[in-house]
Amino acid sequence: MTSTTPAPTTDDTPATHDTPAPGTARDEAAPAPRTPAGPAPRPARSAVEGLLLGLAAGDAAGWPAARHRAARMPEWTRRLTRELDTFAEQNATTTLPVPIALNQPPEPLRLGPSDDAEWAAFAAEAVLRAGDDTVLGDLSRERRTRAAIDLTWNAIAAEVAAATERAPETESAVLPLRARISVRAGLGNLATGLRPPATGHDNPHYFDDAACVRACVLAVAHAGDPRAAADLAEFDARYTQDGDGVHGARAMAAAVSLALAGADPRACVEAACAELPEDTEIGRNARHALALAADADSAFALVPSLEHQIVDHVYSYGVAAAETVPVALALTTAARGRIAEAVPAAACLSRVADSAPALAGALTGALGGSAAIPRSWRESCRTLSGCVLPRLTGTDLVELAGLLEAAQPAAPRG
Repeated sequence: MTSTTPAPTTDDTPATHDTPAPGTARDEAAPAPRTPAGPAPRPARSAVEGLLLGLAAGDAAGWPAARHRAARMPEWTRRLTRELDTFAEQNATTTLPVPIALNQPPEPLRLGPSDDAEWAAFAAEAVLRAGDDTVLGDLSRERRTRAAIDLTWNAIAAEVAAATERAPETESAVLPLRARISVRAGLGNLATGLRPPATGHDNPHYFDDAACVRACVLAVAHAGDPRAAADLAEFDARYTQDGDGVHGARAMAAAVSLALAGADPRACVEAACAELPEDTEIGRNARHALALAADADSAFALVPSLEHQIVDHVYSYGVAAAETVPVALALTTAARGRIAEAVPAAACLSRVADSAPALAGALTGALGGSAAIPRSWRESCRTLSGCVLPRLTGTDLVELAGLLEAAQPAAPRG
């Protein structure tokens, strides 16, 4: 995919990424599979449910979710919303439009998960495939997982390539999905024959947090082993990210891995920080955000400090991992791991509301388990609508949690 979207131009943005030049072999860029000291404990189903439902609830809580879900409405409804926005701008009115249904069924616009939850389920497919002993059974568990990730990405890239081939020009291709700029670019790179790390390195949005959401689910494969979880998350992240986009994925995987094994919020956040180099923007922001959290009376009290000192107001999009991951870690700390405090506070940060609430919800949901998710949110957010990945329409996250938990090897007795 070609894109003219610029990268941020702040002083903290590195001029080059931290991976080798395009064409470098994968094994030189991403960590090779390592053999864990012992089998990872199977995460409790409650923790996996909390992870998925917490991520989905955070996804739904952010204001962008309604716009993502509006993709299931007729195109003219979205066009009319844009026209009303132009009217408000031209006529200096302060009554701003919201996604509308008019004479159409309003179900797509009701509270529910959107893009983050669906791409999380996409990542779960690879974990489930690796858990099937009849598939790639001659490989070790870790190599099977990585092979499954590669197969999953290449399968969807083939769909992109087929759609592009049918279109008169690349820009007019109708793709079977909606995705972040980094994912669209990564898939386009795969479709043209590039391989990771080049697919993430040659990417206009290498720094965004798309892989961070996927990393939360991949952590299920290594509950209690933050290093192995981070390595697996990096393997996946290299398909679409580089730099802070990879660091953020490693951090979220490490934190969620410990949460799934019953660790406390402090241990989870410390594991995340261990994956964030101090000389990077994401590393500096995370440590500063956590210092702010240490002085805050509550997650809600922390919001203005994060808004003024962590969140960027210069760039066009609010999905940089260097902002959303530090926000999620800081709010988890200030909320003492409680999802009912962390997610609403994250949703207050409108600039980063597309993914920060989902990241905070994933971590605090894994910490608190399914019991921490209010019944009303559980019922509203357990089913995917297919607004970005239509083939996932109707996927039940509670059932998916059960499948993920069952796919992990049980710890040996004795």
